Amino acid sequence: MAGEESSPDSGIKKMDELEGQWRLYEAYNELHGLAQEFDTPFDAPAVLVVGHQTDGKSALVEALMGFQFNHVGGGTKTRRPITLHMKYNPDCDTPLCHLLSDSDPSVSHEKSLQDIQAYIEAENMRLEKETCQFSAKEIIIRIEYKYCPNLTIIDTPGLVAPAPSRKNRALQAQARAVETLVRVKMQHREFIILCLEDCNDWSNATTRRVVMQIDPELSRTVVVATKLDTKIPQFARASDVEVFLSPPASTLDGFMLGDSPFFTSVPSGRVGFGPESVFRSNDEFKQAISSREMEDLVALEEKLGRALSKQERSRIGINSLRLFLEELLLKRYMDSVPSIIPLLEKEYRSSTRKLSELDQQLSSLNEAKLKEKGRTFHDLFLTKLSLLLKGTVIAPPDKFGETLQDERVNGGAFIGSDGLQFPHKLIPNAGMRLYGGAQYHRAMAEFRFVVGGIKCPPITREEIVNACGVEDIHDGTNYSRTACVIAVAKARDTFEPFLHQLGCRLSHILKRLLPIAVYLLQKEGEYLSGHDVFLRRVADAFNNFAESTEKSCREKCMEDLVSTTRYVTWSLHNKNRAGLRQFLDSFGGSEQSAIIGNDSNMSTQTTETRLADLLDSTLWNRRLAPSSERIVYALVQQIFHGIREYFLASTELKFNCFLLMPVVDKLPAMLREDLESAFEDDLDTVFDITTLQHSVVQDKRQTEIELKRVQKLKEKFRYIHEQLNSQQAMFGQ
Repeated sequence: MAGEESSPDSGIKKMDELEGQWRLYEAYNELHGLAQEFDTPFDAPAVLVVGHQTDGKSALVEALMGFQFNHVGGGTKTRRPITLHMKYNPDCDTPLCHLLSDSDPSVSHEKSLQDIQAYIEAENMRLEKETCQFSAKEIIIRIEYKYCPNLTIIDTPGLVAPAPSRKNRALQAQARAVETLVRVKMQHREFIILCLEDCNDWSNATTRRVVMQIDPELSRTVVVATKLDTKIPQFARASDVEVFLSPPASTLDGFMLGDSPFFTSVPSGRVGFGPESVFRSNDEFKQAISSREMEDLVALEEKLGRALSKQERSRIGINSLRLFLEELLLKRYMDSVPSIIPLLEKEYRSSTRKLSELDQQLSSLNEAKLKEKGRTFHDLFLTKLSLLLKGTVIAPPDKFGETLQDERVNGGAFIGSDGLQFPHKLIPNAGMRLYGGAQYHRAMAEFRFVVGGIKCPPITREEIVNACGVEDIHDGTNYSRTACVIAVAKARDTFEPFLHQLGCRLSHILKRLLPIAVYLLQKEGEYLSGHDVFLRRVADAFNNFAESTEKSCREKCMEDLVSTTRYVTWSLHNKNRAGLRQFLDSFGGSEQSAIIGNDSNMSTQTTETRLADLLDSTLWNRRLAPSSERIVYALVQQIFHGIREYFLASTELKFNCFLLMPVVDKLPAMLREDLESAFEDDLDTVFDITTLQHSVVQDKRQTEIELKRVQKLKEKFRYIHEQLNSQQAMFGQ
């Protein structure tokens, strides 16, 4: 009697458990769809299938489901992950499938298996023609069937291992794209990874190599050796089978789920009525799976020469794997229920807050408030620019800073007529990642360092002779004029390129202030998100100001360079008179020695005689004597260095006064004038109010949908949590 009386309780308990499980599965399926659609920061536990193209991945998924639906065969047949929410329903003699809408996963459409097959094949063909041939967006299918386990399985695109030759570049790019997609999916810690290996030697870790990059200990990975029926005949000795079924710890590192691999076989052949079909129905397919499993067990025992243990049998066959995954996923589901509820609460609060912000944003889309926002942003933006010039460490240097080498690549380098760059390591702070005022100062310091060290280019005898020419009143040579002609030409050709290079470099540094200022505003919550048209206008105005100001400043510097290389003023150009006098004294002394010779009896040559000899060798003689060449060279050096010192000082002063300072004292008025002018003309062109309103309304509608779904899920999980607690209290005794 006692047994009979316990039977109804046992039946009730079983029914309650099944009903509770189904409710649990439905709730997690909705949670998974919500996470996919709204990119929420949580996801439901699921089984993620990872394997190479030839590992029998899609065939294994079909065998777990109990029916065929996917495009199985060689090559890439899965270009989007396929999420299968499977539910055991003993009343469904044929699979009942619903395909969730790509645009709104809360909407599903009942589809036949043929329709779903056609949709998957169409998606594969569509993606095959695109530049990026794979998509991380999941195809989500809900399935109820009498052979279905209660599982959520995500079938990923098959990994590819192309040959490393140049002709396989396209396949290599495809392999990288697939591996990236799979790695991103594996990073979801809620997922159980089903790692498929098609091997008879566990030292070959083809798929595990990828999986262990994300799960190095295999602590959330189930390893499955596929195509067992093809492996058994390859083993010659029983010891080989023993090692294959129970690999040593040194071969399989980590602590994998289930403690040892699973071994499966899927009978080949498709379900259908055509001549190429092997199975006439899914029932036949299901029966063939069970038969294949029994044949594998018999073949293994024959190879081993002994009976398989209960533990070994529990790891062989599709049915064993399915049972293990069901129990594992159910446990994960039940264990995760208490933690899911707080996450849903947090998401609900976040969605509520976002909805309130969107309402506030809609109410603020009137002319007066938008103008006020624009003026406030104008002031805050200028404050950040000033801060960056004065110096700050708020913006991370690793993200916004530039080393001198980076700065030269992006903003141009200081290159002389010889085409060489000054070694960047010799410039102070060259290796530091700078921005703002610090970067401006380093660039100016490099300019001083490079230009200040420039020597006068070499002078040829032909240049001297050509520069002498003929005067309009006599045919004598004027080496003073000759020196001026050569010096100003050399100086103009040497320094003008540096002027353009400096302008380009400093303009680059000033323009870099814009994204850094935007970052600072975003960090402090002062950025006008959603007002892209207005922000582009501010950015364009700032960049135009930087370009026009740099051009104006460069033109002023060019005027100085033109003036100082057009007319030589000795008080300005001849800075080092003492050096020149010393040179000429030595020159005069050598000339005197040449004229006097070694006659010690002669006292001193008269001044008049020395002057006549000097004029004879310079003014009246067109033959370029060494003495004349040395005089011209000395004068050119003096004039060139004078021009260099003046150019260096005036250029630095003008760039500071007419490029740097206008950012502080002229930019604010210019931006405000541009802003107010735009406000007067057409406010809609500044803020694009119509588009903005439409965008905010769309965001609000989506947020309202998300809020309702989160609320519904929250209530479901709370009810499930209460039911689980009550069942444990009722049947736990």
